[in-house]
Amino acid sequence: MAEKPTKELILDILKKKACLKQCLFKKTIQVFDEFKTEAEKLVGELRVEMKKVDDNVALEYYLKGDYEFHIKFGGDILVFFMHTNIFDFPKNHQIWQSSYVKEDELRSYCGMINVYNFLADSLKYNRINDIGYLVARFFVNNELHYFVEGKKQLGFLYNDFIHETIDTTKIRKIVESTILYSIDFDLLTPPYNTVNEISVMDIIEVTNAANIKTGKRLGFKFQSDINNFE
Repeated sequence: MAEKPTKELILDILKKKACLKQCLFKKTIQVFDEFKTEAEKLVGELRVEMKKVDDNVALEYYLKGDYEFHIKFGGDILVFFMHTNIFDFPKNHQIWQSSYVKEDELRSYCGMINVYNFLADSLKYNRINDIGYLVARFFVNNELHYFVEGKKQLGFLYNDFIHETIDTTKIRKIVESTILYSIDFDLLTPPYNTVNEISVMDIIEVTNAANIKTGKRLGFKFQSDINNFE
């Protein structure tokens, strides 16, 4: 049998992959819009309850554009960021071990939403040297099957890619889990030897913009927080 002309091969691939990616991109936007809605609702509910206890605890939702929103709670901010590209996975990734993906390799293509944890003061004072931490990565495919790579409960509560499809109830639980993890992830002082010297320029800058680098685990290798992603 004669091989297809190169132009036809290109068209076949475009029809299969490019169309899929365009459709998946639109679905990821829809899912991210649901994240926005559930996050805003949750923050409103938490704010009402916290006002009964302590009106000084900050609870805010900030929409930063089509692909980003922030949740502020106390001294922390979670940054939810939807990547505008569609991703596949390396062949050694666990996703390729599932019968679900083996039956149709196009099911491995996913949209991605990243969740980062920053200190609220890092953004408030524009401390550009401060460190944020990736708390979770949410993946969803064209059939709305999803899984989460993340720390602690985020790494094992939401990893049934074969059977689970995303909905508003599960989105609410994922948002709650990211907040809960970040609340338990406390700020620790860095080792003395990493901050025992400072330049004149540093101290001038710190008085202007609090420019000494800060992060929740800066200088520490925290073995207790096990990742299932690297």
